[in-house]
Amino acid sequence: MRQIVLDTETTGLEPELGHRIIEIGCVELVNRRATGRTFHRYLNPEREVDDAALAVHGISRTDLDGQPRFVEIHEELLAFLADAELVIHNAAFDVAFLDAELARVPDEARRVASVCQVLDTLALAREMHPGQRNSLDALAKRYEVDNSHRELHGALLDARILADVYLAMTGGQGALALTEAAGAARAAEGTRPARVLVRTGLALLVLPASEEEARAHESMLALIARSSGGRCLWPLDDRGAPALGAQRSSA
Repeated sequence: MRQIVLDTETTGLEPELGHRIIEIGCVELVNRRATGRTFHRYLNPEREVDDAALAVHGISRTDLDGQPRFVEIHEELLAFLADAELVIHNAAFDVAFLDAELARVPDEARRVASVCQVLDTLALAREMHPGQRNSLDALAKRYEVDNSHRELHGALLDARILADVYLAMTGGQGALALTEAAGAARAAEGTRPARVLVRTGLALLVLPASEEEARAHESMLALIARSSGGRCLWPLDDRGAPALGAQRSSA
């Protein structure tokens, strides 16, 4: 299973008001393991960055001079996303911006939904933790994912943190590693030759009971026989010794 954990940074909050994507970060997972493949681009939004957005990610308009426009990287991005499941926190926000950017590309009829499926980790977190804070920072704290190096938002950094949070929310790498380790151990066990313990040449040491121990045992059996009305499992013979060959009496 191939998944792409995706995050964006933008000039503002409303794509319908002309706000644009300025950074895209993607991390690839295959069968719940990071492959090391990423997609990361800064983009020239061709407009100013709102002060409120600047306070969140710290990326100014001048920082983006010389960066490519979305139209120049969209084919590479769509190829990276193709046939994968997108994992996004608050997916409606990022998908709306991606679709708005694609709508600006001449002759581009595709939208995110036509390229891949989308899993919203915010919706998943709200189902798992109703009534609690479910921001990425809150989830990182809840699942003990280290985000201490996150002073400002960044698309690739947040995608990496979200990948760790998502894996922890849905079972984690630890559980997966334990399962694989157990499977490997069973496989290895099946390849080992059977070990047979050879006991030839060993003398069996027999320690007989002393006379005092034998008398104490007989006294106990006599007490059991009286208390059980004669239904003792090991009854005494006529000499008062245990009748070892006796059968268990019926209840």
